[in-house]
Amino acid sequence: MNMGYSDNEFDVIVVGAGVMGSSTAYQLAKRGQKTLLLEQFDFLHHRGSSHGESRTIRATYPEDYYYGLVDESYRLWEQAQSEIGFKVYFKAQQFDMGPSDAKSLLSVISTCRKNGIPYQVLDHRQVAERFSGRIDIPEDWIGVSCELGGIIKPTKAVSMFQMLAFKNGACLKDNIKVVSINKDGDRGLKVAASNGEIFWGKKCVVTVGGWMRNLVKMVCGIELPIQPLETNVCYWRIKDGHEVEYAIGNDFPTFASYGHPYIYGTPSLEYPGLIKVAVHGGYQCNPDKRPWGPGLVPDSLKQWVEQRFKGKVDSSKPAMTQLCVYSMTPDEDFVIDFLGGEFGKDVVIGGGFSGHGFKMSPAIGRILADLALIGEAKGVELKQFRIARFEENPRGNIKEYEDQVELLKSTL
Repeated sequence: MNMGYSDNEFDVIVVGAGVMGSSTAYQLAKRGQKTLLLEQFDFLHHRGSSHGESRTIRATYPEDYYYGLVDESYRLWEQAQSEIGFKVYFKAQQFDMGPSDAKSLLSVISTCRKNGIPYQVLDHRQVAERFSGRIDIPEDWIGVSCELGGIIKPTKAVSMFQMLAFKNGACLKDNIKVVSINKDGDRGLKVAASNGEIFWGKKCVVTVGGWMRNLVKMVCGIELPIQPLETNVCYWRIKDGHEVEYAIGNDFPTFASYGHPYIYGTPSLEYPGLIKVAVHGGYQCNPDKRPWGPGLVPDSLKQWVEQRFKGKVDSSKPAMTQLCVYSMTPDEDFVIDFLGGEFGKDVVIGGGFSGHGFKMSPAIGRILADLALIGEAKGVELKQFRIARFEENPRGNIKEYEDQVELLKSTL
């Protein structure tokens, strides 16, 4: 650890201790930086996007610029696990399905081809054969099977990164809400909290999830188009005698279904006898005034569960639901950039992960640490993630296929 600092002076201050901030703090501390990780609520709280029992990891994306981040993250998940001595990543295959003319699914296939990801395209009959009748797709659908799937245990993963950051000398403080970040001459950046505490850092990384828009606006006046959504994660009861068939480790995949709505899920793992199947979407919310439900369960989701699993899963209603927050950008791509303006390269932001960033958090932590320390990220193209893309086009990056995230309309 670098010496010659007071207790409130750091090389880098990371604001926001969800998975992205915790992964970044781990990367910084491991490189010998005097690192402070701040969290506005309790560590491992349930008010944001980093809690819960499962997230999927997959290499199959319609956009080809995510593969490098996922590929690096697979390696870094394994590395962090080996350093801590327990597992947060559980292997599974990934299975994508949808109408044979769905542009986003066809883009998944071309991304696999382009990046040399081994995959198989299966028709209705081959899917039934491949999964021994556990998944049934319509005759005009196709399936794409890929070995690179899996489940990450989110709360456990955040805890792992925090423990590794601490082990490498980072200072961790929770219930500290940052209210301002200012330039302070030779002392670098002055970070002030609502309780009156003040910290100084040479650099600052901001990873505050659903609070990104509010904090960035307060710090520099820029209005980032990051909109929090409250999403409802549903677990469904597997009917008696079929529980083992849908459990992880029995060749049952993590999965995604393209079309409207886009549906995703995981094998049975965290709650025995229940399988997670949910709509990738939600309702716009204020992160400080959440409705906390009731998450509606669209009939289209119930029909999907009934039809795809051939009646082996009770589709009448979810056995349980959990809430989570997505921080959406208009194009569903991330925001990873310098804040710029008076801050130049001293403040780095990572946000707008749009409900699909968790799997890539090890690589994103590495990238945010690189940006803070050397002013560039090695071996990765970040142009899709710049803030300036929204000035050029309010919708952000142009895509040739439909949005994946459903913006649900509240009937409350």
